[in-house]
Amino acid sequence: MKYNVLLLGSGGREHALAWKIAASPRLGNFYALPGNPGINSLAVGIDGSVSDFDLIRRTIVEKKIDMVVCGPEDPLVGGLKDFLLSAPDIRKDLLFVGPGRDGARLEGSKDFAKEFMARHGIPTAAYRSFTAEQRDDASAFLRSLRPPYVVKADGLAAGKGVIISQSLEEAEASLDNIFGGQFGSAGSKVVIEEYLDGVEVSFFVLTDGHGYLLLPEAKDYKRVGDGDKGPNTGGMGSVSPVPFCTSDFVNKVRERIISPTVHGLESEGMDYRGFIFFGLMNCGGDPYVIEYNVRMGDPETESVMLRVDSDLLAHMAAAAEGDLSGERIDVSDRSAVTCIVVSGGYPGKYGKGYPISGLESLDGLTVFNAGTSLKDGRLVTSGGRVLAVSALGDGLKDARDRVYSRIDNVVFEGAVHRKDIAQDMIDWQIEKR
Repeated sequence: MKYNVLLLGSGGREHALAWKIAASPRLGNFYALPGNPGINSLAVGIDGSVSDFDLIRRTIVEKKIDMVVCGPEDPLVGGLKDFLLSAPDIRKDLLFVGPGRDGARLEGSKDFAKEFMARHGIPTAAYRSFTAEQRDDASAFLRSLRPPYVVKADGLAAGKGVIISQSLEEAEASLDNIFGGQFGSAGSKVVIEEYLDGVEVSFFVLTDGHGYLLLPEAKDYKRVGDGDKGPNTGGMGSVSPVPFCTSDFVNKVRERIISPTVHGLESEGMDYRGFIFFGLMNCGGDPYVIEYNVRMGDPETESVMLRVDSDLLAHMAAAAEGDLSGERIDVSDRSAVTCIVVSGGYPGKYGKGYPISGLESLDGLTVFNAGTSLKDGRLVTSGGRVLAVSALGDGLKDARDRVYSRIDNVVFEGAVHRKDIAQDMIDWQIEKR
């Protein structure tokens, strides 16, 4: 059958998902709420907010939607799936890609996630959780650790709720700021963790609640400046595959982390059907969980989708129906590199509304819109992360060369991008030869 699909979200991740969904022969009518200029070149855009659950419900009814794909985390943590599947005017066979409120706690509460990992023997950093009333206890626990210090707001904080401090004084100040309202209600509880020394990598699965399909892994680059300098961002680029993810390492991830997570969710009665993102640390060849996300990552998705050769829409339908047993994911052996072009000043204050030019000269590359809008028919900037310029190549160096050979053709006032995306992984490959 063909599926009428509603995609929720407006960023680069959602454009990459839309690009893959649009290639499926199983796609019927395609809608996006709210979408962006890139997404809406593939789907019919619907004005509104992903937090407007009633609008989403009405859209599903009016457009005869068969499947909802939720890109961002906020609606999932807010219980969108539960709301829709309990609404009297929603078909009981509506397919929804994403967890209910119970499973979404894996991302919505870091304390819940850590307790879940402890219950199921999943390797992660030692930790303790504290409320504002336990400020003195939190301070004492910090003093028991060695630097660097990791302090996390418990709830959703738009990717900015993790603070790593080199000194005890900075960590204490982070505690005061979080308890003082820096992240609003997300900081009513904090999680303090032991620092894990290693290299980060992102793994992704699509699960039907019992089994799973393993998508390509990726590595993202969080800091704004070359050499991983400067403040954290939502992500400045990504690569896939990740060279240190050998078959031995992947098997450890499957056996120690992914399988116990999926089985743990099922054993605790959570009917989880959708994506799980595993933010991992490779510590000397052993994987540890830093965090869970209950959706795909950004900007990793912009690299991962380039390497999925099979029908993602068919896979998502099977997952949402609760049976992936007949699905097989095909992954390209080529390499993908994504570099994000951001607004000058990001992640601090930046201007908006600047005209974008040069995209017509990027033939052969795949460009995903992240923070763009249309003004008088012209593409302009509307966010901090503006465009994700991506390429497939025969190896990381080839993919990187393809991106960097033409990324400077993208022009708008204040445009900035990192110059070193993928170079560390290319150097790693050279050292291991």
